[in-house]
This record gives sequence, C-alpha cells and structure tokens, in this order.
Amino acid sequence: MGIPDHEHQHTERKAIANRLSRIEGHVRKIKEMVEENRDCPDILIQLAAVRSAINKTGQAVLEDHLESCLFHIGLDPEDNKIWKEVQDALDIFF
Repeated sequence: MGIPDHEHQHTERKAIANRLSRIEGHVRKIKEMVEENRDCPDILIQLAAVRSAINKTGQAVLEDHLESCLFHIGLDPEDNKIWKEVQDALDIFF
C-alpha cells in the first residue's frame, strides 16, 4: 500500500480526472460509431486516439506520483537534475 495522501500532495489529480472524463466521452462516441455501423478504419483511428490519450494519462499519473514522492523526500523537481532525468526517461518510454 502507498503512503497516505496527507503526507504528500498530488498536484495533478484534477487535471488527470479531467483527462479521464474526456477519454470517457471519446469512448462513448466510438461506441456510437460501432452501433451506427461506421467504417472500421474510422473506428480504428478513434481507438488509436483513445489509446494514446490513456498512455499520456498514465504518464501524467506516474509523473505526479514521482513528483509527490520527490517532494516528500525533500527533492525539488524544478531544480533537481534527478527529476529532469526521470522526466526524460518517461518521455522516451512513453
């Protein structure tokens, strides 16, 4: 189990929730496309867009977690070479 939220702050939770709401709406629209018998390539394009949005949201959650943990141990992510290296690695991975 993780560290309780009161010990550190997750600054991006609202933005992440907003991203998830947009993804949820996008998925509903894709379902409508399927029910309307739209062309498969059009549906696949939209599914790829949702997959990309989910990956970016996952990256944001991970970055928020790492940032809050770095703050928790006293490292400032804006001034710290380690944080920049972590962000660069995440950008390469995702």
